[in-house]
Amino acid sequence: MPLAVDEIHQGDAQDLLGQVEPESVACSVWSPPYHVGKTYEKDTSYEGWRTLLRNVIRLHYPVLKPGGFLAVNTADILVFPDENMPKLQAMNVRRQRSSVTREDVLAAKAAHPDYSRYQLAELLGCSEQTIDRRMNGNNIRGGKYATQTRVHLVGGMIESAGSEAGLFLYDRRVWHKDPAWQNSKWHTLSYRSVDEFEYIYIFWKPGPTVVNRNKLSTREWTEWGSRGVWRFASVRSNKEHPAKFPIELPRRVIRLLTAPGDLVLDCFMGSGTTAVAAIREGRHYLGMELQPEYVDLARRTCAEEQDNLTLHFDGQSQEVVLDGQSQGTLDI
Repeated sequence: MPLAVDEIHQGDAQDLLGQVEPESVACSVWSPPYHVGKTYEKDTSYEGWRTLLRNVIRLHYPVLKPGGFLAVNTADILVFPDENMPKLQAMNVRRQRSSVTREDVLAAKAAHPDYSRYQLAELLGCSEQTIDRRMNGNNIRGGKYATQTRVHLVGGMIESAGSEAGLFLYDRRVWHKDPAWQNSKWHTLSYRSVDEFEYIYIFWKPGPTVVNRNKLSTREWTEWGSRGVWRFASVRSNKEHPAKFPIELPRRVIRLLTAPGDLVLDCFMGSGTTAVAAIREGRHYLGMELQPEYVDLARRTCAEEQDNLTLHFDGQSQEVVLDGQSQGTLDI
């Protein structure tokens, strides 16, 4: 039996995708784990993460309708510990608590070649750690013995996985969000920029695709439907789930790439945001989530959304009303 629609299923997407009714999904919208150290990623290696991403994308080809879409939202920069990286970091002058320079230490060593670093520290009026940092350059994040982090671009990896699966890169949208200050350790420790972009890579399964700009209002088409950069804020609170994305992201993808009554899939459902967007837009949803506690959370979220949704029937169409405001009419 194929997986039930309008339900959140608990399990690994790599197992569950094979149970989806073939060629039933109009659009799959999801954000994979970013491999940046979240608690739910602690047991996943870098290679394991890459394998997961490739497998999940590959398993989409059979379940997508011909002409359907796969939209993958991800940060394009991956940062992960790499034992092969030199354990060195440029001296951050602005954060130095001691005015002692490398030249001061070298001069003191020349004058007192038999001094240990503790004696040099006492002579110069600083800590022995300062002597070590000035001499050996081991002023690195997390302590002098910590593994350094490496930066890697994700976009090419996702494009290759899509191509191997038989899907074609159709479009890329840039989500310009607020700067991720809370999640960034770079803005004071190096020249690296603060991350304020994510990307939505959209793949197309070969087949007939109907383009209907009338799905969007003239204003929507002008402001974001035809624009490569989408600007809206990220989620302000992640108390329920550590990696929530704003409902505006899946809502736009769903409005742009699907029609009322279509099936929308999210195989990393998390707190249920994609399902809520699908409900609001009059689409069916199918969710997958590995963690049981988030399955329960997503189911509760969807149930609450359904309770808030009032359907008015006139015999030919149904009007979707949310919080007292009409969301449009759907043919039935």
